[in-house]
Amino acid sequence: MRYAIAAVWLAATPARADPVSIAVFDFDLVNTSPAASTPEELARLYRLDGQLRDGLAVPGRYRVLGVDAVRDQLARVSSIRGCNGCERDLARQVGAQYAAYGWVQKVSNLILNINLVIEDAASGQVIKADSVDIRGNTDESWQRGLRYLLNERLFRD
Repeated sequence: MRYAIAAVWLAATPARADPVSIAVFDFDLVNTSPAASTPEELARLYRLDGQLRDGLAVPGRYRVLGVDAVRDQLARVSSIRGCNGCERDLARQVGAQYAAYGWVQKVSNLILNINLVIEDAASGQVIKADSVDIRGNTDESWQRGLRYLLNERLFRD
């Protein structure tokens, strides 16, 4: 009897769909401030890339795919956000259904914003996009800013 109930329960449980695959491209730093970019900011940008990949790979969100196979092509692009759709082509080349890219704009040493866009690689439709302003140019402010953007703005549901 127990096996029959378990079999009925398993049959009635909807199959969980595989998460959508996503190619995550590195963040860009857009410095519109009078102060030059620093090595610390570039290191923060690199750490933000890893934090984004980890945040998108949370169970139930996305299956994150690497973009190493298209690194040579990426090296010829000055900015993934301004490459006229190349991010979608590159995402499809690595087998991803979606493309994610972001940038940090440094307005000053006090005011920065973190921007993120997720697009359908086939249609170019924007699936999610948002931005968060942060105050302070520290490791902690960048990390907290991206965490807030992901958890409170893009994936609050």
